Amino acid sequence: MSIISILLSIIIILNIILGATIIFLERKSTSATWAWLMILNFIPIVGFILYIILGQNLSRRKIFKWDKIVHKRTKEMVAEQMQGIVHQDPFFLKPIIRDYQTLIYMNLNNDEAPLTVNNKLNIYTDGEEKFQNLLEDIRSAKHHIHMQYYIFRNDFLGNEVIDALLRKVKEGVTVRLLVDDAGARRLNGKLIRRLIHAGGKFHRFFPGRLPLINLRMNYRNHRKLVIIDGTVGYIGGFNVGDEYLGLKDKYGYWRDTHLRIEGKAVNSIQSRFLLDWNQASGEQVPFQTYYNASQSVTHGEVGIQIVSSGPDKKWEQIKNAFIQMILSARKRVYIQTPYLIPDESLMNALSIASLSNVDVRIMIPNKPDHPFVFWATYSNAGVLLESGARVYLYQNGFMHAKTMIVDDRLATVGTSNMDFRSFRLNFEVNAFIYHEGTAKKLAETFKKDMRLSKELTLDSYKKRSVLIRFKESISRLLSPIL
Repeated sequence: MSIISILLSIIIILNIILGATIIFLERKSTSATWAWLMILNFIPIVGFILYIILGQNLSRRKIFKWDKIVHKRTKEMVAEQMQGIVHQDPFFLKPIIRDYQTLIYMNLNNDEAPLTVNNKLNIYTDGEEKFQNLLEDIRSAKHHIHMQYYIFRNDFLGNEVIDALLRKVKEGVTVRLLVDDAGARRLNGKLIRRLIHAGGKFHRFFPGRLPLINLRMNYRNHRKLVIIDGTVGYIGGFNVGDEYLGLKDKYGYWRDTHLRIEGKAVNSIQSRFLLDWNQASGEQVPFQTYYNASQSVTHGEVGIQIVSSGPDKKWEQIKNAFIQMILSARKRVYIQTPYLIPDESLMNALSIASLSNVDVRIMIPNKPDHPFVFWATYSNAGVLLESGARVYLYQNGFMHAKTMIVDDRLATVGTSNMDFRSFRLNFEVNAFIYHEGTAKKLAETFKKDMRLSKELTLDSYKKRSVLIRFKESISRLLSPIL
């Protein structure tokens, strides 16, 4: 037997073993299983390598470690709130809280996400305004600055943020900066060394252990969080880079949504950061050192749950919360997302809502940043058009916001896109907001964006060219692993 025959036999055997592993052991979704089997069969050697790098299952691994003292308090708070819902405590009979008890209970049960109601928040839809306010908060910091971004670039904005952090380090403020290894792969080492040499702390999430190879590259930390002195928290879609200020011709104006929060919810944001930081750094930073102890201070009346999800979890917490929101709608659902590649359960929820006379409107970009993702998004938009949903193509630059508003009373803003990657592969975090005033502001913003968009009608979609239909078909097949 020749060497080539032996190699081919080995490849076939490995493919069979790997295929059996995917089918019987990995517990992947049916669509993802078929997508991987197709890749293994059509491109055996390359497919095998891709699966080793991209197809690992993290759901059985305990990646994050809680601070025991704070986790005990959190679990007690969660248990009390769940019992309060079950026994109809007066607190849970307040109008909006009462109407969304099912969603609140699920977030408590799935993610140990306590509900806090003494918050106030600011909404940012423009990068200049968001970063101007963030830099002002950084300059005002007295104790600590905790910052986490998926993308952090070595450009004008990146340098401006690093310079602001350096000044605070020199003043004795504790600064921790966490970035995703893949998202910030081009971040200049010299820039970071300046921060570290000054006394700042820096780490990368899931860095590669081998040169040029990262076996966990498919699992990215997509969260964008900043916590300042335990009193102010930022969460949303903006990363750190000039494009987020609208300074890149490729994208034009960058339309995103971000929140600045004051109140008890900041402790939940702090927990999420410290869990990620301790995993990446190997430290065991005590949570209570960085918690805001002024729990009695009333900042506002906005109800918030901070919900996280990731490939280490059994349940897809954020996706499930999205479905619960959609199914709770009585009048309208407004969604803004750069990528519309949900699984069958979420597509069904949107279709059911639309077929039930709920006004479902979805806004997506008119320009792609990833071609396959764009055409898969376009294909799913067509399916939803058939159920009666309305789809808008944002024309004034790039739409990157991740928002949903239900009945002008309930909303979510965060880092999770409406796609397989965000639900199953990325580490994400969203704020779920129970407050009519905030929901109405977000709904008004959506309506303003509609005036800067072109509606995609079912008639125009059906007239798309053969080439577009082909692109959609290929992208739709690959969508479970995009």
